[in-house]
Amino acid sequence: MLHLAVPTDPGWLPRALTDLSELLLDHAHCEQKAAGNAVALLFRYPQHSFLMSPLAELAREELAHFQQVLALLDARGERFRPQRASPYAGRLRQVVRSPEPQRLLDTLLCSAVIEARSCERFQLLAGGLPDAELAAFYRGLLASEARHHHLFLELADVLVPPEEVRMRLDEIAVYEASVLASPAQMVRLHA
Repeated sequence: MLHLAVPTDPGWLPRALTDLSELLLDHAHCEQKAAGNAVALLFRYPQHSFLMSPLAELAREELAHFQQVLALLDARGERFRPQRASPYAGRLRQVVRSPEPQRLLDTLLCSAVIEARSCERFQLLAGGLPDAELAAFYRGLLASEARHHHLFLELADVLVPPEEVRMRLDEIAVYEASVLASPAQMVRLHA
C-alpha cells in the first residue's frame, strides 16, 4: 500500500502526455537525484550501519533506471540536458525538522512519499500511454518504485518506533498533498 494522502489529479496524465520528451527528461533527472539522495544519506549518516547496504543497493538500482531512461531518450532522438527542476521535492523537504534523529526520520519519510508518488504516476503512465513500448517500460518500474517506498519505511522503523513513523508519515503525506495543490507550471513527474 502506498502512503499518499490524496490521489493524483485526473488532469495530470493528459498534461503529461502533451510533451513526452520533457517528461522523459524529467524522469531521467528524478532517477539521477534519487541515486544522489541515497549516496548523500550514506555519507551523512555513516554511524547508522543499518542504512549502508540497503541504500548502496538502492543507489545502484536508481542509476540503472537512470541509464534506462537515457537509452529511451536516445532512441527518441533526444539528449539528456539540464532542465528547470520542479519545485516539488524542494517544497516537500521544507517539512524536514533539524534536530536528529527527526531530521533523518523526516528525510526517509519524504523519500518514501516521493517514491510512492512516482509509483502512482508510473501506473497512470503505464495505463494511459499510447506508446506500447513506453507503457511497458513504466509497468516494469512499478514493483521497484513500490519496493523503494517500503524500503524507506522499513529503515525509518529501525530508527524510531513504528507508531512514531506512522504518525509522522501521515503528517508528511498531508503536507505533500498541499504541495501538489499548487498549479503545475510545467510537465513533470512530480508537478
